[in-house]
Amino acid sequence: MLLAENVVLADATLAWQDVVAVARRGARLLVSDAVWARIDNAQAIVQRIVASGERAYGVNTGLGALCNVSLQAQQLSQLSTNTLLSHACGVGKPLTDEQTRAIMCAAVINYSHGKSGIHRQVVEALLAFLNHGITPQVPSQGSVGYLTHMAHIGVALLGIGPVSYRGRIVPAAQALAEQGLAPVQLGAKDGLCLVNGTPCMTGLSCLALDDAWRLLGWADVIGAMSFEALRGQIDAYDEAIISLKPHPGMQVVARNLRALLAGSEVVASHRGIRTQDALSIRSIPQVHGASRDQFAHVARQVETELNSATDNPLLLGTPEQFRVMSQANPHGQSVAMAADLLTITMAEIGAISERRLDRLINPLVSGLPAFLVSQPGVNSGMMIVQYVAAALCAENRQLAQPAVVDNYVTSGLQEDHLSMGTNASLKLHRALENCTQILAIEYLLAAQAFEFLQQHGFGAGTGEAWRLLREHIAPYDQDRWLAPDIATSAALLKDPSLLAQRFPGLG
Repeated sequence: MLLAENVVLADATLAWQDVVAVARRGARLLVSDAVWARIDNAQAIVQRIVASGERAYGVNTGLGALCNVSLQAQQLSQLSTNTLLSHACGVGKPLTDEQTRAIMCAAVINYSHGKSGIHRQVVEALLAFLNHGITPQVPSQGSVGYLTHMAHIGVALLGIGPVSYRGRIVPAAQALAEQGLAPVQLGAKDGLCLVNGTPCMTGLSCLALDDAWRLLGWADVIGAMSFEALRGQIDAYDEAIISLKPHPGMQVVARNLRALLAGSEVVASHRGIRTQDALSIRSIPQVHGASRDQFAHVARQVETELNSATDNPLLLGTPEQFRVMSQANPHGQSVAMAADLLTITMAEIGAISERRLDRLINPLVSGLPAFLVSQPGVNSGMMIVQYVAAALCAENRQLAQPAVVDNYVTSGLQEDHLSMGTNASLKLHRALENCTQILAIEYLLAAQAFEFLQQHGFGAGTGEAWRLLREHIAPYDQDRWLAPDIATSAALLKDPSLLAQRFPGLG
């Protein structure tokens, strides 16, 4: 993990890229004095409530359907500990370290508003985990929107459960001891603050935005290669025509395609060979552009949530004059819908890619050797990789079923409408991985198609993309083990800096 710049929580609005910097690039997350003052003020309100005996949900009452059970004194600290222990019941494969780090980062941002009432030392413990590379092992399944994932993070702060630390999986207590840290001591409301809110779905969605943005750029590059390999008709991308349908994303994609294909002898020499291309070729600006517009909407929703106070209850005012408000800010409907929308968006990027790559291997429409190999018959060539792409598209179609429309009743009828936002975010990650593999296959096939068109010059950007792939993968002269080629192609698409380095003018 590369150490990036610091991300400082103060009064400025945070962007999804800030979460990515902490979770993926190792940026240190720091808290300003003004934020600490807000956190301390809210905690002082909690102490005033405890001292007065005024009933406040989660401060001195039970949780969920037990909200009318009043608690006192030592029971309040015990409630916080018990909340984490009882809620840490997730199942399934652990999240990746970067996914858990994104969740922890989003949680600290949530507490920075000073409306939660969490003790300073709990936030300090989360910061220590992030900045010293102690990452709780969090089961991926079991959330209806929140609760379980943050509970597993919370028990690790107590020294309970496994964590990833210095390249090993060790007990949390061992990592704390090696780092010279003590298990955190919880007070009133700390347990509820740790499990409540939307940091899980929001943190995961920030990472998904990073992946999606990179894939949208690669989709234009690879789509342009397929267009050129299939000798597409460039008039479909004419600026005057595209401007008549002024969706912002569509304009960007068309500009990208024109720049990538600039100077192409392949395109110029085949102008007019057909009246119009198949839709998967001529509608790239419309389809990719719509995806970019939906991305922009999703990013706004996620960033709004990231900069929101999402606990329940929320504490307003000062210890001398305060209000305790029970409400539903932990309900993650906005992020859940946004994650579902981005899943649909990326499923469509994969779907049109699969249609393009299918045309590349089909000699009935490509004008190229069958399955892009010189001696088809004895060689199967690129036949079966299209099967793989079709299978991934089918899975993405299943993943595109919205999670948010599912609904279940929990906590004895107390929580009877749920966002399922974490499920939406997790299946979005699966769809993004599938889309990566589909585009990697199209990249492989488009580059192979270029091998049969070398008598002409390629576009400025498409030629660069072909040369880039050839730096890592040799042309396909006869059948060989293809899985490593697909993996290498996918690794290029996942490189965080390669797209900007090799295609600096891409919009």
